[in-house]
Amino acid sequence: MLGIGLGVLMFTVDTSIVNIALPTLVQTLNTTFAAIQWVVLSYLLVVTALVLGVARLGDMLGKKRLYLGGLILFTIASLLCGLAPSVGWLIGFRALQGLGAVFISALGAAIITEVFPDSERGRALGIIGAIVSLGIALGPSLGGLIIGISGWRTIFLVNVPLGIIASFIIVRVIPSSARSNVKQRFDLLGSLLITVTLVFFALGMTYGQTHGFSSGITLTLLGFTAITLVAFLALEARLEQPTLDLRIFRNLQFSLSLLMGLLVFIVIAGVIFILPFFLELVKHYPTQQVGLLLAVSPVLGGIIAPISGTLSDRFGPRIISLIGLMLMVTGCFLLSTLDAQMTDLGYILRVAPFGIGLGMFQSPNNSAIMGGVPRERLGIASGLLSLSRTLGQTAGLPLLAALFATLTLTRANLAPNIDVTAAPVEALVYGTQGAFRASALILCAAAVLTAFVWRIESRQRHLSR
Repeated sequence: MLGIGLGVLMFTVDTSIVNIALPTLVQTLNTTFAAIQWVVLSYLLVVTALVLGVARLGDMLGKKRLYLGGLILFTIASLLCGLAPSVGWLIGFRALQGLGAVFISALGAAIITEVFPDSERGRALGIIGAIVSLGIALGPSLGGLIIGISGWRTIFLVNVPLGIIASFIIVRVIPSSARSNVKQRFDLLGSLLITVTLVFFALGMTYGQTHGFSSGITLTLLGFTAITLVAFLALEARLEQPTLDLRIFRNLQFSLSLLMGLLVFIVIAGVIFILPFFLELVKHYPTQQVGLLLAVSPVLGGIIAPISGTLSDRFGPRIISLIGLMLMVTGCFLLSTLDAQMTDLGYILRVAPFGIGLGMFQSPNNSAIMGGVPRERLGIASGLLSLSRTLGQTAGLPLLAALFATLTLTRANLAPNIDVTAAPVEALVYGTQGAFRASALILCAAAVLTAFVWRIESRQRHLSR
């Protein structure tokens, strides 16, 4: 658990810690805002595009060895990022870091599910959920502190000793994963098709945010996404050993649980993006104070996650997930009342239900996903779980950011090409409130799905008695 947990902690801290360093990187590396975005995008594209292929390889070749290889690659790439002489090199090394991170992201939950018995799976995944929340919470505050003391390079170099320790623990403690005795073939064409599909999708959503979702380049990229996705699904339906066995989606509970996770991460991406704008542009808080306030929600989620995992082992995952979603809905509706007169305590009271609800939802839902497939498909299930998170973030950030910007600029009677940061405080408050109302509605849809699945499973248990 410790070795896997350290790898997950490095992965999640690195995701959030880099974002707060972007303004510093623009100045230090003498580059532009448009160029520096690729420090994040290159990493995200690799993680998104390769996750299903890596998950399939995990089922074929053994999850431990691939996780360990990914962790070592992530550690080496972190060292190279810390030594990067220019923004071009940094973007390239971040892509290499993403290649290592995809093994951590895709296979971590599968290894935990394989190692722990069913009676302890929820608690174990709850601990991993707490580590994820801790990583997200540490990123902004730790990043601001490290950059202030020793510069931006240290935020990458700090991964090196952690990676060495985690690799040593995994080699010594984690048992080797079981491998199928059946001769298997790797679906190279299918892996390439889904990789191209996900790259087109991620680029389409990115350009949609910057150029508009009705622009020619955005529509072209999303059109290619649809074409390659249809080709991928047609190929997978014909193969005996595909990258993604479509029969896994015949399990309705499994499929809907993935959809719930995707909806939740659409909202999370928007929340993480919008709140810093509100705190800095409306409240005019300094960066360190913003980092501390942003840590409130993930810290609460991290405290609750192991508890909710244990409760899901005892009472079942659906009721705990549903309570968590209703708390998140409450939190979003409370956040839709944010205004310029808000105090720090007022912010904490509004965001607390969201953080607690996320901690209650994530671990039980992950447990339901991983417990709903046979052991020989744990790798692909873990990959789909990771993909639902990444796709949710890839779609949620541009969609909710575009809604926030549109509402803000419309309220201020400003042209669409005006930067949203130039809007008056009243308009920024209006845009923030509207984005959180939309987020609450998305979470309501996830709650309805959870209640539906809970009813199906309750009926199945009743009929089996």
